[in-house]
Amino acid sequence: MKRILCFGDSNTWGYVPLGALERYPEDVRWTGVLQAELGSEYRVIEEGQNGRTTVFDDPFETTCKNGSRHLPVLLESHKPLDLVVIMLGSNDLKTHFRQTALTIAAGAGVLASRVMESEAGPALGAPKVLLIAPAEVADAQCPFGRKFDGTHEISKGFAQAYQEVAQILEIPFLDAAEHVSVPVTDCIHFDVAGHTALGIAVAHSVKNLV
Repeated sequence: MKRILCFGDSNTWGYVPLGALERYPEDVRWTGVLQAELGSEYRVIEEGQNGRTTVFDDPFETTCKNGSRHLPVLLESHKPLDLVVIMLGSNDLKTHFRQTALTIAAGAGVLASRVMESEAGPALGAPKVLLIAPAEVADAQCPFGRKFDGTHEISKGFAQAYQEVAQILEIPFLDAAEHVSVPVTDCIHFDVAGHTALGIAVAHSVKNLV
């Protein structure tokens, strides 16, 4: 059985748009769709956290949201892993971080490098990595305390920036924006159609990797 770790934020956790921390059922989330598409020869391990960033500590959060702190522990606890799918960066857009698409993509690259330098794969090798550029933030006034106001233009640069990082690291890349458009009423979180489309797209990539 091939083991796949999906490392992400609230869209991997399954946050329902405009919900009060409501979560989509397992079979609706893109990771559940991925599991259904891949079948019993694969084991999809979902590791999503609301508010998770790539490498940044958020001073306004009461719990750690820094993905670079979580990833080494998860690699150790879930090994052996054949593939790690990384989709993080949306929360790095929060206005108090003052980041660009390039610096956010660089943070995602740090995570990918940690996987590639690990011994979390079979026979103490490194797992393969699939880097996903997050979907664009909708061009609207976002809720969530207006932390994402004006970030649509920055998020439009995700695809190119993440692809450049993937090329440098020589790892495969997927652009979530090609498959998902987030609702303008929420700006960040996938609806059911988005989860379905992304899960199917990731499945196609995974089948070519492991």
